[in-house]
Amino acid sequence: MELDGKRVLRLREVKDVERATAKKARESWHMLTIMAEFIESTERLSELQSAVSIFGSARTKPGTKYYELGIQIARRLSDAGFAVLSGGGPGIMEAANKGAQAGKSPSVGLNIELPHEQGNNKWQDISINFRHFFARKVAFVRYADAYVVMPGGFGTLDELTEALTLIQTGKSHHIPVILVGADFWSGLIDWFRAQLVNNGMIAAKDMDLIQVIDDPEQIVDAILAFYQTGEDEETTPEAKTGELL
Repeated sequence: MELDGKRVLRLREVKDVERATAKKARESWHMLTIMAEFIESTERLSELQSAVSIFGSARTKPGTKYYELGIQIARRLSDAGFAVLSGGGPGIMEAANKGAQAGKSPSVGLNIELPHEQGNNKWQDISINFRHFFARKVAFVRYADAYVVMPGGFGTLDELTEALTLIQTGKSHHIPVILVGADFWSGLIDWFRAQLVNNGMIAAKDMDLIQVIDDPEQIVDAILAFYQTGEDEETTPEAKTGELL
């Protein structure tokens, strides 16, 4: 095929109509399952008054520094009136749910099947199972009044950068994003400043979206102070009504 003298590859040309029809049917079913996950998460989480999403590595072992710190942070948040949302698996997710369930507010697990680490932990008052990362990630953002991000791998970085992008662009509520583990995150923060800010990829003020706090009590205080000072008001009308989520 040519378009204005340029060759255009037709990689998806239909050669087998029956196979193409079956593929369309599978894709339609795929979309319906995504919709079902949105509906279930909305029905089960919409009544949460205040919530904090906690992220971190699934590979963090019980008894280690950040696992125990995760328990302490989640417990303080729960006692302060925040439901705690985690990915429902092991590691930091388990620590978050364990600490939250010991507190006064709900412990929520947004579970998903993965080939390696994932297995639902037992410290969940509300447990929702997802097949699709997309629907699960929306739930993390839509119902969170703050993000607490502990040391983790690609998945943790994905959640962190997506949250920062949504807040930066006004497509989500402006919420506190708190990094736990100053030693762990310092290199990334320095790189943000040296490469992203200095090369004009982001504005210097965008770095204000991030706080680095290691003390559990100070984390709770920072979240409460954010809302007491009304810093969450600068969002688009769409973000305030949730239409984009």
